[in-house]
Amino acid sequence: MTMEERAGMAAELKHTGKANCAQAVLLAFQDKLGMSEEALRELGAGFGAGMGCMEGTCGALVGAGIAAGILNKGERNTVALSRQILAGFNEKSGATICKVLKGAGTGKVLCECDDCVRNGVKSLMEVIQF
Repeated sequence: MTMEERAGMAAELKHTGKANCAQAVLLAFQDKLGMSEEALRELGAGFGAGMGCMEGTCGALVGAGIAAGILNKGERNTVALSRQILAGFNEKSGATICKVLKGAGTGKVLCECDDCVRNGVKSLMEVIQF
């Protein structure tokens, strides 16, 4: 599956309400993660509306970080990979914190959720080659 196909799958899952942002990113990689849909949904369940209900990291970015850990088998360099994923996501989206992305308090939306999940998928795939 291409990057655009995976990104589109994640965006569709989020857009249709079938998954939160973290779950959408994780489910877009189900074929590579070797885990059931149920397990991936459980892993991402706590990151709807970002970490801490918009107060923290975007759920799409959290999902990409979780996927990186699974794909990298928890190796020590996963932290460095996560840093690269975060940098790519920030460049594409304009921020990494959910409420900043959604314009809470400013009224200026930097990146819609559908695009955040696309950016989470792309940022992961740019760092971890398939």
